[in-house]
Amino acid sequence: MLKDLKKTYSLKKPKRHSLTIQEQEAFINFVANSQQYNRLLPLFTVFLGTGCRVGELTGLRWEDCNFEDNTISVNHNLIYSKKADGKYGFYITTPKTDAGTRIIPMLKDVKNALLFERKRQMTEGFNQTVVDGCKGFIFENINGSLYSGSAINKLINKITEACNSEEVIRAEAEHREPLIIRHFSVHSLRHTFCTRFCENETNLKVIQEIMGHANISITMDIYAEATKEKKAESFANLEGKIKII
Repeated sequence: MLKDLKKTYSLKKPKRHSLTIQEQEAFINFVANSQQYNRLLPLFTVFLGTGCRVGELTGLRWEDCNFEDNTISVNHNLIYSKKADGKYGFYITTPKTDAGTRIIPMLKDVKNALLFERKRQMTEGFNQTVVDGCKGFIFENINGSLYSGSAINKLINKITEACNSEEVIRAEAEHREPLIIRHFSVHSLRHTFCTRFCENETNLKVIQEIMGHANISITMDIYAEATKEKKAESFANLEGKIKII
C-alpha cells in the first residue's frame, strides 16, 4: 500500500528532517485514536515536547523527572549495540559533551503524558530492567524490555503507513487532496521540537542549552532554517506598509 502511495504522490525522503505542524498533528492524532498504537502516545509526546536524543529518552528514568519543579534531568544515554562478547545489548553512557548534561523544563503536555504513563504502570507494574546498575526506566516495549532507536523507527514507519493509508481513503471520500506524512525517523522528532522551539524563541543561547548543542553553530543553522518561512510571512505582511518612494 505504501509503495502505491509513493508512486501516486511522489513521496521521497525529505531533505528537511522535521515534521510540519500539520504532519505532527496528523501523526499524534492518529496514535492517540489508534487502539493498536495509543499505548505509544506518551513516548511520542515526550519526544516532541523535549527534543531529547533517542538514547536520552529511551534511557529516561522516573528519578530523572521532578514533578514538583516540572523539570527533566538529562544525564545519561541508553545505547543498544554490539558488546565485547559479540552479542547485542543495552549499556549506559554519559553524554558525549558537557552540553549534553542539562535540565529541560517540563511542558504541561509532557507532564500529563508522563503522569498518565506512571498511573498505568502503577496498575500494570513498573519496568524491571536493570542496565549497568540503572533501573526505573520509564518507557518499555510490549515485551517489558527497553526500546532501541531502530525499534522505534520501525514503529514510526508502521504508524505512518497506516495513517497515510487511512488519510488517502478519507480524502477521496471528502474530495480533497490527502495530507501525506513524509518519511521520517526518530531523530526527526528531536529536529521537529527544535524547529518549533526556534519558531517561538529568539534567544539562541536558550535554545542551545535546552537542545544540548555543543556548538552554537548547530543551533544557528536550525534557527535560520526554521525561521525562513516566518521571515517571508513577516515581509509579506509588511508589503505596502512602509513608504520607500
